[in-house]
Amino acid sequence: MKVSIPPRANFSYAIFLLTGFPGLEWAHHWISLPIFMGYFVAIMGNATILHLVRTDPSLHQPMYYFLAILAVTDLGLCMSTLPSVLGVLWFDARMVGLVPCVLQQHFLHSFSFMESAVLFAMALDRLIAIRFPLRYASVLTGPRVALIGTVLGMRSAAITAAPSLHLLTFDYCHPGALSHAYCLHQDMIRLACSDTRFNRLYGLCIIMLAMGSDVLFILLSYAVILRTVLAIASAGERLKALNTCVSHILAVLCFYVPVLGLSIVHRFGQHTSPLVHILMGTVSVLFPPVMNPVIYSIKTQQIRRAIVKVISLGKIQ
Repeated sequence: MKVSIPPRANFSYAIFLLTGFPGLEWAHHWISLPIFMGYFVAIMGNATILHLVRTDPSLHQPMYYFLAILAVTDLGLCMSTLPSVLGVLWFDARMVGLVPCVLQQHFLHSFSFMESAVLFAMALDRLIAIRFPLRYASVLTGPRVALIGTVLGMRSAAITAAPSLHLLTFDYCHPGALSHAYCLHQDMIRLACSDTRFNRLYGLCIIMLAMGSDVLFILLSYAVILRTVLAIASAGERLKALNTCVSHILAVLCFYVPVLGLSIVHRFGQHTSPLVHILMGTVSVLFPPVMNPVIYSIKTQQIRRAIVKVISLGKIQ
């Protein structure tokens, strides 16, 4: 199925074609089952985390406030792609207009930058907790954590606003389909016949400056954490301090490893099957929201206790 995009299209009638799994259209309903389950687990898991942090007084601590912000970000990451992905797989709804496409890619990229920023903030949280344990609660108060989350959200939305608005000014005259079941910035500029140098350069710069600086500060934070932990005399206390970082380290890996893999495939896998690109794109969007609640539920004793308490109350009632 091909859609010819009219020459010199503007925002009022430009049409894009979303891609499912090329060559496997007959199996879209079967492929949708694990993808739907992934979305379901991600939404229910992150919603559960938010409910627990809101209702359980024992979780009213900075670490869990940041976890709640991460859960909100993961929900946003899921909801930004869920309608179009399931629309393509269930109803073969492939056509999307320019404005909805720009909005989708804006939210998707904003929440991706937000996820990176929150992971950095959580690394800073662990650094303060381990290096300055007596001042931890007074430094990271509830209002300060809320302010940090607000600033990070505004930063993520702001840095993706300029290229998103610029997409509305392009002429789209190259016929073809987007490479995923959702809109991406790099896909849209590939179909434009306007001068896209600003978007290409700006996109590369914000990835390097925003995500690159987040990764750098996460590494520096853990270098300081490791140095602090090694100075602790008791082996048991060292192990206890490091154990509080395991969940965050796993969350960092769940986010950055798929993103790195997708970047490598996009840069050096031009001759790779489109199915590989689509699969990597789906994993990079869905894997962190699915895994983060699972990781924190398994590795964090307070979260496990809160879940058991909720289940126990449900049985009693």
